[in-house]
Amino acid sequence: MPSLPLRLCTLFMALGLSACDDAPRFTKAEPGEARSGGSATVRKTDQNAFSLPSANLPPSRRVDFSVGNSFFRSPWVIAPSTTTARDGLGPLFNTNACQNCHIKDGRGHPPTPDANNAVSMLVRLSIPDAPAYAKVIEHIGVVPEPVYGGQLQDMSVPGVAPEGKVRVDYTPVPVRFKDGTEVELRKPTLQITQLGYGPMHPDTRFSARVAPPMIGLGLLEAIPDEAILANAAAQAKDKNGIAGRPNRVWDDAQQKTVLGRFGWKAGQPNLNQQNVHAFSGDMGLTTSLRPFDDCTDAQTACKQAPNGNGPNGEPEVSDNILRLVLFYSRNLAVPARRDVSAPQVLAGKNLFFQAGCQSCHTPTYTTAATAAEPELANQVIRPYSDLLLHDMGDGLADNRTEFRASGRDWRTPPLWGIGLTQAVSGHTQFLHDGRARNLLEAVLWHGGEASAAQQQVLSFNAEQRAALLAFLNSL
Repeated sequence: MPSLPLRLCTLFMALGLSACDDAPRFTKAEPGEARSGGSATVRKTDQNAFSLPSANLPPSRRVDFSVGNSFFRSPWVIAPSTTTARDGLGPLFNTNACQNCHIKDGRGHPPTPDANNAVSMLVRLSIPDAPAYAKVIEHIGVVPEPVYGGQLQDMSVPGVAPEGKVRVDYTPVPVRFKDGTEVELRKPTLQITQLGYGPMHPDTRFSARVAPPMIGLGLLEAIPDEAILANAAAQAKDKNGIAGRPNRVWDDAQQKTVLGRFGWKAGQPNLNQQNVHAFSGDMGLTTSLRPFDDCTDAQTACKQAPNGNGPNGEPEVSDNILRLVLFYSRNLAVPARRDVSAPQVLAGKNLFFQAGCQSCHTPTYTTAATAAEPELANQVIRPYSDLLLHDMGDGLADNRTEFRASGRDWRTPPLWGIGLTQAVSGHTQFLHDGRARNLLEAVLWHGGEASAAQQQVLSFNAEQRAALLAFLNSL
């Protein structure tokens, strides 16, 4: 039987890659490659694969993880209520529990045609930037729609009108590979109906966003700023059409502008603030960092509705609950990769690099020694993201700015765990609005800075496409 390198060379030649005298970059798995989250990596691959604590989290610290999990999963209720630890939902909201959007800590999806509410997809709102709003833009990154605010909330408590209903329609977009194979993509069109507070500003910008997976967020937070900025500097130096840029966003706690890294446009600086804004926008819950309900001046019933604040003005989400949810979200582990040494997976990895995908989907980092949690420090991790903004072209543009992100910019999403989406979330809908029904469609939507990579993939034959997908599904 031929040796592994010889068999790999035969496969690579069949896939149109270099022969052995000009060998492909990868002929075997890299040391530790399966452990995407370093020592925190877990090995579950079923529907609960995204819901486990970091593998190196000691038993003494798993109690807080479990309690944080309970607040993440359990529904909040309308105030006033005898359940004082979980009351204050709304008055306007998108869901009553974090888990409803991040299903099994995984990826959300667009609403089905018969859905009453969007739930795990929300719609951001804003109007065009203008000098008069400079201070608003500095602090929240956008100019909210004057009546409906920065996010459409399609649910509400009794006595308060929901802001509207969301529907998504699709138009087919055919794409043809070099070998003649045709794939039909689908382009979404948002329909906002049953507006509860009158017409919106005529120049309102809409951006649909599905909930992203929760795994590895603490590890992403532990990547040093310098490593992210070095990615941007290296890309600028290469001058190959890839030009990732950091977003600079407002830190509510520090009251200053810092590096952004979370959210579809890297609009949040850290996990705590990401959680705070989700509690506020998605569930209408106050915290010490955002001690007000998400009601605009035009929504008088919303402002007058009962809330769950304590007798001395304590927020609906106490600092202790916020701490526990933060601990939980920081320590959701990344599952190990599968089949990293399989010849087809290695061939797909070479094709991934041949197409230049790694220019944005940076494979490897070492987390900082000063990570917020000791288990996340000094870990070699493989998220496959540079956490930078990239111009992805007109096809994916939402035409909505967010701090320094343009209407064509999106942060490179991490790819770790992407091959377990079906197992965890029960679907394979990808990209910021869930328009891609599988990974191949997601790749083919890449434009702008990724146009050259997209064209490379369009030149791949059926075997090469299968190998590329085998690699992506191993992540």
